Amino acid sequence: MQRRLTILLLATMLAGLQYRLWGPDGFIRTRQMRMQLTERLAENARLHSRNSTLKAEVDDLKAGGPAIEARARYMLGMIKPGETFYLVVDQEHD
Repeated sequence: MQRRLTILLLATMLAGLQYRLWGPDGFIRTRQMRMQLTERLAENARLHSRNSTLKAEVDDLKAGGPAIEARARYMLGMIKPGETFYLVVDQEHD
């Protein structure tokens, strides 16, 4: 009788440990969280790079001069007096 009780107790303990390993907060969940962490770190690095680029652009625009002129020419199609504007259209070959 005591032997059965010991085996039952050990089996219950083993089941409890297995539940903790494979249960809701166990091995599989930990693996998923690590994968999400890796994805988030990559996304953060990408956004950090983008933010650095945008900050440099803002700093250039705050400094004025050539950066503002280049942006106006590109975004608004502005030309200086005396310049001639040419629009080159690519024709697709069928």
